[in-house]
Amino acid sequence: MHAAGFLITALLAAVITVSAGLQFGQICSGNPTNSIRGWDLKGAGHFGAPRRSKTHKGVDVVCADGSTVYAPADLTITRRSRPYGNNVAIDNGILFTAGGVCFKLWYIEPVKISGTVQKGQRLGTMLNMQSVYPGITSHVHVERCDKADPTAIVSI
Repeated sequence: MHAAGFLITALLAAVITVSAGLQFGQICSGNPTNSIRGWDLKGAGHFGAPRRSKTHKGVDVVCADGSTVYAPADLTITRRSRPYGNNVAIDNGILFTAGGVCFKLWYIEPVKISGTVQKGQRLGTMLNMQSVYPGITSHVHVERCDKADPTAIVSI
């Protein structure tokens, strides 16, 4: 094997090893299995679902507007993360690391925007998605910063 091939293989093995042991707990009250949004009037919430000319880079975990959102793992919040940057009612969330992996969690009003939170502790409140996307299945969006599929980590 060439040195470059060995390096790529070692890097992939390290990424898989870091995230292999990570398993999220419940994210939203009322959804103990972290069910992912199916098809509705606005599309679907699985990784890779069509998004106009793009594909969905995360998963949408069903969460009723106003529900409590829990820390899915022991995590460190890095900063606020805004999916749209236009201050619509759901333009809020956080960037966090858990198990050495970086994630974005959107459509919540976080209780804080930096520091550590233990698995199962209150992380925030689901924002009013229906006010922006009437008829959609309300949900939180979970996305890995490296754009890899988070489904196995999120699903319980």
